[in-house]
Amino acid sequence: MPDTPPPMTPIIDAQDFAAQTSAIVGSIGRVIDGKPDAVRSALVCLLAEGHLLIEDVPGVGKTMLARALAASVDATVRRIQFTPDLLPGDVTGVSVYNPVDREFEFKRGAVFANIVIADEINRSSPKTQSALLEAMEEGQVTVDGSTHLLPDPFLVVATQNPLEMEGTYALPEAQRDRFMMRISMGYPDPAAEVEMLRQRDTVNPLASVTAVADAASITALIAWARSVHVAPAVEEYTVALAQATRVDPSLHLGASPRATLQLIRAAKVWAALDGRDFVIPDDVTALLIPVLAHRLLPARGAHRAGAQPVEAALGQIAQRVRVPVAVRS
Repeated sequence: MPDTPPPMTPIIDAQDFAAQTSAIVGSIGRVIDGKPDAVRSALVCLLAEGHLLIEDVPGVGKTMLARALAASVDATVRRIQFTPDLLPGDVTGVSVYNPVDREFEFKRGAVFANIVIADEINRSSPKTQSALLEAMEEGQVTVDGSTHLLPDPFLVVATQNPLEMEGTYALPEAQRDRFMMRISMGYPDPAAEVEMLRQRDTVNPLASVTAVADAASITALIAWARSVHVAPAVEEYTVALAQATRVDPSLHLGASPRATLQLIRAAKVWAALDGRDFVIPDDVTALLIPVLAHRLLPARGAHRAGAQPVEAALGQIAQRVRVPVAVRS
């Protein structure tokens, strides 16, 4: 019998993109009240083929956001609770000897899913954290010399608590650089918190969430976002921002070339969500802190200038770097 051809990616236009992304945002918004920026950031990471790190205090909805996104997309979802005794093989998979066939078989780990929720990622050892490096960067894992491809699309949504440091391991720079964006949920406003008390006293809001997109439609949305135009002047502006972080005296570690690439990719999706097929400088600056801040390290003594020296440095860089101006012919 002839091989079955792979499913075709549906072709969409700007109206389809707007309709499908609005449906996803609306579905997540039924669970996450009053946090449109966080919902939008999660969607940007999914469509820009990046990964999301949610860092905030307990109880503000970090895991709920990840689960709401997963429930809104009809794709495979796995949740990994990171603990000190979690092993790398639990994440990537292991080779197990089959005595019947007298050969080793690969048993897939929890990372083999379209959306992987890595809960409290900083509670596992650095060795286990590093098991995600290849998966997040290349969409594959290598075990015992054999490479295994991960499903497409692939998104890691990781959460961590920045306050409780006992029994945790700080993410190394190489791991943080794999995350496209880092966001904080923050506390809800009073009206949203009151509404939450009324709605969630007896009902789990996730129970009412139904999938509004599948893996094929997400792939089509990703393809549409890739086609968004970036003018050479905007590319040069993005590079100038990244270069400025590398020479700023208040920063010990600047943005990597990977950060520049992911900033452009995120800006493309940001523009598409605003109904444009081209990127403007405002798209880049809007994403400057969520895309770059977690990758940078302040210089020694920079904390004296403020509670968030990296964010302050990025704000000054955005004001200092010249914004390209369109010239009308």
